[in-house]
Amino acid sequence: MKKLIFIFAVLMSVSGAVTSQNNPLKKANDLYSRGDYEGAAVAYEQIIKEQGVAPELYFNLGNAYYKLNETGKSILNYERALRLDPSYDDARFNLNLAGQKVVDNVVQVPSFFLVRWLDILTKQFNSNQWFVVSLTIFILSLVGFLIFVFGVDVRLRKLSFYIAGVFLGAALVTLFFSGIRKNQLMGHKEAVIMSGVIVVKSSPDKSGTDLFQLHEGTKVKVKSSLGEWTEIVVGNGGVGWVENNAIEKI
Repeated sequence: MKKLIFIFAVLMSVSGAVTSQNNPLKKANDLYSRGDYEGAAVAYEQIIKEQGVAPELYFNLGNAYYKLNETGKSILNYERALRLDPSYDDARFNLNLAGQKVVDNVVQVPSFFLVRWLDILTKQFNSNQWFVVSLTIFILSLVGFLIFVFGVDVRLRKLSFYIAGVFLGAALVTLFFSGIRKNQLMGHKEAVIMSGVIVVKSSPDKSGTDLFQLHEGTKVKVKSSLGEWTEIVVGNGGVGWVENNAIEKI
């Protein structure tokens, strides 16, 4: 009886190992659970490379790098998770934790309130979701116009005409939001400093004047690029050039 139990236990452990090997995500999660954060990071990177991106994968990868004290990489992946899913509260919470390790205390220049409002509103949904919303509202506007054309009651026809016009306008606005979100996802207009400390130059050349320093984990905006150099904008309005290998786009 004891021999049967032993054989059963061995078979179960072998089965579990095979299952883990056949399930890359489970393998990566197991590595993380065992404290092998470097192995987990490699595994998550491989999954993203082979199977595609997902907010949860970037979140897990950010956690692995956070445990390895790689501030730049952890912030980069939390930002990527939020780029795909702005409502990902866990990623936002961990991003704030990782941000406390950043040396640079950049005072952000507040943007115009309408710009902030538009940014918050557009990030409520992704590009595809905004497109579905736009299509749904457009169909409602068509229904309103059909009632206006074929309706019998004059008051109902007038009301349906105005409602259809409002719906058509809303459909165009939400389609515009869809375009903004797609541009945000495809544009890669933001980046994270990946090197420990870098010197921002006044021109795209090593002989350019030193303007200021930035440290690992600082988030910047990408303004333009020229060869091996990228022009960046810091949150406080500072502008300068850094080498491409010093940053990674979100």
